[in-house]
Amino acid sequence: MAADRIPSQDIASALKVSRPTVQLWRERFLALRVAGLEQDAPRPGRTPTVSVQTIRAVVEATLHTTPPGATHWSTRTMARAQGLSQATIQRIWKQHHLQPHRVETFKLSRDKHFLEKLTDVVGLYLNPPDKSLVLCVDEKSQIQARDRTQPGLPLKRGRCGTQTHDYTRHGTTTLFAALSLLDGKVIGDCMPRHRHQEFLRFLKKIDAEVAAGLALHLIVDNYGTHKHPRVTAWLRRHPRFHLHFTPTSSSWLNLVERWFRELTDKRIRRGSFANVPALIAAIKDYLDNHNQNPKVFVWSAPVERILAKIAKCKEALDSLH
Repeated sequence: MAADRIPSQDIASALKVSRPTVQLWRERFLALRVAGLEQDAPRPGRTPTVSVQTIRAVVEATLHTTPPGATHWSTRTMARAQGLSQATIQRIWKQHHLQPHRVETFKLSRDKHFLEKLTDVVGLYLNPPDKSLVLCVDEKSQIQARDRTQPGLPLKRGRCGTQTHDYTRHGTTTLFAALSLLDGKVIGDCMPRHRHQEFLRFLKKIDAEVAAGLALHLIVDNYGTHKHPRVTAWLRRHPRFHLHFTPTSSSWLNLVERWFRELTDKRIRRGSFANVPALIAAIKDYLDNHNQNPKVFVWSAPVERILAKIAKCKEALDSLH
């Protein structure tokens, strides 16, 4: 309307705003053009009660010091040390994205053949061979048959379900599992021990359940059971089996670990089992239900992206130490 030479007073009447408002936005457009219309100008707000030097001191203390007798700061200990309120420390930490109460775990592989093994396994994920089946194989050992000492309370409105913190352990079992990269189905079997004899028994189970015309590429870790002489001899007699080893300390590279997490979260952690057979029955029940509607775990990260993240992590560690 201003471009059509309409006076500010008439623009204000037509748009039902005050004349100073019209004049304000016309001046902002003349000074800043379109950028001046995209967002409102910042308001002065209340005068800050905490100085920039104090905020910098809190941030520096959080990053580079620890409280006496403790490993990390809390809002209360930092507030006492800096002479501020707990709410002020919370606001400063939130503004600077600081979370001293949290810690993340990591492990860099020291395998001398890390690159070769990584390329081999990721190549199977992203470009599997023709007329073959890729299976992610591992063992979830020492699964405990825990029986809670008292019955828990069920879920209700306003209250989550409960269970006792203590338990009675009635033994353990080991789950051998092979996750198919093709359709997400899992071949599994529970055994009392974790030796090469049990691994051979599981290999025979895989051999019996998978069609004979397919080559089998098994992704396994570096556990000694997988390299036992008897296992090696059995593999020579069954040439359709090909073992591919993940690098040392790189269990994250085996997709079956992701399925183990699902099993733990959805069936084992909150369960209560009076004996090992009850635990095995629960695992088999979960396995059967999963195979009726399997979920395919898709690997998407190429080798280059993984190596870039590892290089960044090594650079951070080297600069710190």
